[in-house]
Formats: sequence, C-alpha cells, structure tokens
Amino acid sequence: MAATAESIRLQVTPEVQYVLRLGDTCLVHAQRLAEWCGHGPVLEEDIALTNLALDLIGQARALLTHAAALEGQGFDEDQLAFLREEDQFFNLTLAELPMRKGGAHSPGADFADTVLRNFLLSTWLGLCWQRLQGSSDAQLAAIAAKALKESAYHRQHAADWVVRLGDGTEESARRLRAALDRVWPYTNELFVHDAVDDAAVARGLGPARDTLAADWQREVAAVFNEAGLTMPPASPFASTGTRGVHGEHMGFLLAEMQSLQRRYPGGRW
Repeated sequence: MAATAESIRLQVTPEVQYVLRLGDTCLVHAQRLAEWCGHGPVLEEDIALTNLALDLIGQARALLTHAAALEGQGFDEDQLAFLREEDQFFNLTLAELPMRKGGAHSPGADFADTVLRNFLLSTWLGLCWQRLQGSSDAQLAAIAAKALKESAYHRQHAADWVVRLGDGTEESARRLRAALDRVWPYTNELFVHDAVDDAAVARGLGPARDTLAADWQREVAAVFNEAGLTMPPASPFASTGTRGVHGEHMGFLLAEMQSLQRRYPGGRW
C-alpha cells in the first residue's frame, strides 16, 4: 500500500489567520462552485460557474502563498490547501455548506442555493477587496486590487440570477425563498469582531469584519428589493468556521478535495 501524506501544522498568528480567513473562504467556495461542473441547469451556466471557481482558486493561491510566507515554515500553497487538517481551515462556514442537490450530503440544496450564496459571498468579498487595497501589507494590497475586478463580475452575475429567480415564476421564487431561509443564519459570521480583527486593524493590515456590515446590508437589500425578497430578521445563530470550528459538511468536502494529494504525496502531472 502506498504511503499517505502527513498533515502539516501551522503556527497560526493573528496576521496569518486573518489572511487565511480570506484565502480559505475563496478556496472552499471555489470547491463548492466546481461541483456544478457537468451539472449546470444550462450549458452556459455550467461554464460560467466553472470559470467563477477558477477565479476564486486564483485568489486562494495568491492568499495561501502569502499566508505561508508570513507563517515562515517554508510551506507552499499546495501544502496549505491539501495537507492541513479541518481545524486549521478558517473559512466562513457559509462557504462550506452544500450547494447542489444530489451532491454529497446536501439535503434541500439546489441551484437557488448556489445563486444566493454566490451573491452574498461575492458582495462580502468585494467589500473586503475594496478596503484591503489600502493595506499596510503591499502584497495583500496587490492581491486585493486584482481580486476586486473579478469579484465585481461575480457579484453582478449572481445578482442577475437572484433577480431572475425572485422575479420569475412562482416556483423559482419559492425555491429562492427556501434557499434564503437555509442560508441567512450563517451570514452573521461575516461580521463577527474578534481579536484577529483587532490585530489586523492595529497593524493596518485590513478592516475588521463588523465594519463591512452596513455597506453589505445596503447592497444586498437593493438586489433583494428588485428580486421581491424580504431581508430576514436577525438570527441569534453564530457559526464558527473562521475560528477553525466547522460544521458536519467540512470533513466530507476536505476528504474529496485533498484525496489525490493525500494518496499520492508530492505527485506532479
């Protein structure tokens, strides 16, 4: 039996965790979008979702490479993506939730979940990139400047679909409302303020998450109004992915994403 790759352990400082929160969210969100490859409702959307995933993987590569350099043990982007254990991933829980009905462990999810999730996350990421262009970390600022252009397209693409479904047929509107009920409680985590945020602000690295809330709510409300959606009331639920504490779906996602590198350590093709 061939050897399997051993996991790596990072020395996670607040600075490293701040960058990983962004990089891991991009990576995991890309993995979920990529699950639609070959399963899209129409050919054009199948290709579009795959291209969005590729953009996010590019953003994740840049961020994970930078996080590895900040961490200082000499790891590379591939090791960070494929050889970390679940508790050392710091993505938003929202990104790891299943998006495709019939996919692994995805009761209830369908294309409306994908559309809505992509809109909520791309709006949040776009605000992050806007603020991060002024980062004291020149590399992070450069990554943000490039990513901002991509996220603007992602948001517009997703927003168009939200309006199309919400203002479409009775069935499409029903599915979108059901997706909103499933996903909304997880949006609280987008704006949690903690010690990692404090450290980032103190160093000029980037914004605290709670400072993005007002702009995000305004942008989301405008699209929801056009789609005939009502902003749900606040929920007391608090997900914890950015602290490395994940839901039941994350382990399955990582098992699939990491399987090749784990089975064939150091493989090249």
